[in-house]
Amino acid sequence: MFKKIATGIIILVLVLFVIQYIYPQKMKLKVGDNVPEFSLKDQDNNTINIADLIGKNAMVIYFYPKDDTPGCTAEACKFRDEFEVFTDLNVKVIGISADDVESHKNFAEKYNLPFTLLADTDNEVRKLFGVPNSMLGLLPGRVTYVVDNNGKIIHIFKSQFGAENHITEALSKIKDL
Repeated sequence: MFKKIATGIIILVLVLFVIQYIYPQKMKLKVGDNVPEFSLKDQDNNTINIADLIGKNAMVIYFYPKDDTPGCTAEACKFRDEFEVFTDLNVKVIGISADDVESHKNFAEKYNLPFTLLADTDNEVRKLFGVPNSMLGLLPGRVTYVVDNNGKIIHIFKSQFGAENHITEALSKIKDL
């Protein structure tokens, strides 16, 4: 009996996995769109209004699943390691997840992250951007948006795995500006 249930669950998971790749979720925003306006609290409990940055900086806005998890830590540390390159190019790096301000503060301090982490605790901004979930809808998606200093999205990179590739992709597009 247990074997039948386990086999049924495995088959269901495999079918859902295949369906996800045959019919992937479509993202709401696309290249050429303006970045939507939003305000969220950062790791220091300051309100960051994205509209205040338009016209001043290009931006890399990256959505990630969760603070202090292996892939998200690798991604954040790679952004940290390349932070000077981004700042030399006048680019503001912004990470967004559903973690709260305190979690972001701890994450930033633990890994010496010099960039902004925003707390989207209700996933409102994730929904505004149309960032899809992955892993059968169970895990928040990992998507990076490169935005020029006029607020236009110039590149979108979506990859749940290979988190460090988000930095390579973003730098490549930023250098093309």
